[in-house]
Amino acid sequence: MATYNKRGFKVPKPKDIEDIENNVDVDVQNSTTAEVFSTLDDNASKAEEWVAKNQKIIFGVVAAIALLTVGYLLYGKFVTEPKEIEAAEEMFVAQQNYQQAVDATTGQDSLFTLALNGADGKYGFIKIADEFSGTDAGNLANFYAGMAYLYTGKNTEAIAYLDKFSSKDIVLSALAKGAIGDAFAQRNQLKDALEYYEKAARMNPNDLTTPRFLYKAGQTALTLGQKQEALKYFTEIKESYEAAPEARNIDGLIGLSK
Repeated sequence: MATYNKRGFKVPKPKDIEDIENNVDVDVQNSTTAEVFSTLDDNASKAEEWVAKNQKIIFGVVAAIALLTVGYLLYGKFVTEPKEIEAAEEMFVAQQNYQQAVDATTGQDSLFTLALNGADGKYGFIKIADEFSGTDAGNLANFYAGMAYLYTGKNTEAIAYLDKFSSKDIVLSALAKGAIGDAFAQRNQLKDALEYYEKAARMNPNDLTTPRFLYKAGQTALTLGQKQEALKYFTEIKESYEAAPEARNIDGLIGLSK
């Protein structure tokens, strides 16, 4: 009588064969694990040998980094900070003279000269910018010096100092670029003026300086006969800065630009 295996039914293996296969699997696993650990040991030994051979170099690099870090901290503590304080103290009188000049109705030039050259035993903006370059006060002195020169009609000097000034302040940075535009405009270099008015308007969009320099850019473009450019600037004021003072008579300027 014939016998048939049911579907999926496996003939069981003798126990001795199973034991042999299991032992082979364990041996293979043990062998592989041993190889891995052996490789790790070899790599660790090589790393230790390399460190041992290069100890002087490693310690030298670490010491140099530590020395630079400490030096930087000490420089900031004993050089930079006192220099910043000294520069700020020197700035006080110069800023006072500058503000008095801006507010004055007469004698402005003499007050701006005092702000630039110094008074009452204190430095003016020119000396501060030179002696304290690299400090915040020295950088700000470049801005004030440039503006003082602009007010007194010395446009070449104004451009030179304003170009040295840099700031993350969105208003001051835009005012500096716009003032360079004013200096070029006073020199009748209108293309250069338009370039800087454009930079001033675009660099840090805000409700104070952006419409102001868009307006100046539009007027300058109109003077240059660039009506399409002027229309673009004036239209932007109308559409995006309708609350700004520059928007009050903007429709008339838009009409002139068409």
